[in-house]
Amino acid sequence: MISKKSVGGLAVFLGMSLVVMIFGGLVTNPAIQSGWYGLLEKPAFNPPSWVFGPVWTILYVLMAFSAWLVWERADQKAVKIPLLLFFVQLFLNGMWSSLFFGMGRPDLAFAEILVLWVFILTVTVMFYRVQPAAGLLLIPYLAWVSFAVILNGFIWQLNPVIPQL
Repeated sequence: MISKKSVGGLAVFLGMSLVVMIFGGLVTNPAIQSGWYGLLEKPAFNPPSWVFGPVWTILYVLMAFSAWLVWERADQKAVKIPLLLFFVQLFLNGMWSSLFFGMGRPDLAFAEILVLWVFILTVTVMFYRVQPAAGLLLIPYLAWVSFAVILNGFIWQLNPVIPQL
């Protein structure tokens, strides 16, 4: 049976992921609806816009479960740094949306997503060492952000002058 503390911890991690997801949506949607994003030249492999919402929803849930699995081992000193780095990468995740969509700066977003990718890789490895399932749950996130790095880089290179509305 799962304890109330355990359920509460899962709720906190899901809530934190939800907050970052909502923040990202609030920053992203105006850029998509205003047409700014639509004006950008994109590579042929750019997915349709409708793909991003469901993919990110799944990834945020996986991130929350992953962090919760590590937190469940909170009695170990080994979880403090991995969880701290998890929170840093979650913050960086939200910042990327601000840079790319909010500020319309694919160049700055590209630099930031490279840093985010390093944090995700580090957290994935550290989580795996604490609880293998937690690390494995982050692999789809790492894969998606790896794709996003490439996509962001192409969009930046294809749009050296960003259209303004």
